[in-house]
Formats: sequence, C-alpha cells, structure tokens
Amino acid sequence: MPSHHELLSPSLWVTRWAGLIRPGGTVLDLASGSGRHARYLAAHGYDVMAVDRDEAALATLASSPGVRVRVADLEGTPWPFAPGEFDGVVVANYLHRPLFASLVDALAPGGVLIYETFMHGNERFGRPSNPAFLLRPGELLDLLRDRLTVVAFEQGYVPAPKPAMVQRACGVRAGVESVTIG
Repeated sequence: MPSHHELLSPSLWVTRWAGLIRPGGTVLDLASGSGRHARYLAAHGYDVMAVDRDEAALATLASSPGVRVRVADLEGTPWPFAPGEFDGVVVANYLHRPLFASLVDALAPGGVLIYETFMHGNERFGRPSNPAFLLRPGELLDLLRDRLTVVAFEQGYVPAPKPAMVQRACGVRAGVESVTIG
C-alpha cells in the first residue's frame, strides 16, 4: 500500500469541495508531502503554498507553476501564517490537534477548510494506528461546528486508495453571503 507521500491522485474529497474556494484564491496545502493536492489546486488556477517538514518531498514541487513551497515543522515551531491569509486550507492524512485553531484562523472570510484524515478503527488496516494520530468518532465535526459553517461531514470505512477508517469535513468561515454547493 502506498504511503501518503507516494499517492499521486488527489483525494476525491478534496476534488469534490475545492470548487468552493474563491477562484484564483490562495490555498494552504498543509502536510503536502509530494504535492498531489498542491498540483491539483494549482492546475485549477489557485495560488498554492505547500508546507511540509519533508524537504525531499517538497523538492518535487519546486518547478510546479502556481506552487510555492515552505519547509516547516509546524509541530515544533510557532504558526507562521497570518490570520485570514488563505482562501482555502487543505489537510489530508495529517493530524496535529493543537493546529486546529490556527488552521481556522488562517482562513479569510468565506475561506474553505477541506480536511480528511484517519480515525479510530484504522488500526485494523495498518498505519496510523497510534490513537494520538486517530480522530475519535465525531471529533472533527465537534472541532469545527462552532467555528465554521460545516457543509459536509463523513466518517467511516473507505476502500480506496487503501482500506481505512477516515473522517472528512468541509467548512466555510463566515463572511460570504452564500455558498453554492455543486
């Protein structure tokens, strides 16, 4: 089974909800790995900041049009982004709970958070299996519901790209009159 750094196709959850992000907007791809989401978003006209602590993985993005890279270990250093800096934030297959408030604060009014990661039960399928890196049932929804308008939430088993237990959410920060879901 591929690791998240080896996945080439963007997550269907990300591709489904990326259209909610302001056209041409600035997007943070957090824990981007080799950049499957950064490439997808840049190809759709977004200005992407890809951030990961793995310099080698980010090096594959160095020549990608529309993508800027930043090597950073956000678990060991202060949050480097300004409030309201991004029209979208994408996080896939990564969990560091202390960053949730910063992720939401980094969204501009009307900004979109697209988040997908593993939950309890995933230990049956392999890594991650450490409870510190697995969301509890409903945890992602609980973390976001008072801070964003949650437009979608799912949790449970997925068969692809590898069998796993996941939670997924898409939320919009207040500040726009309407959001078209399509």
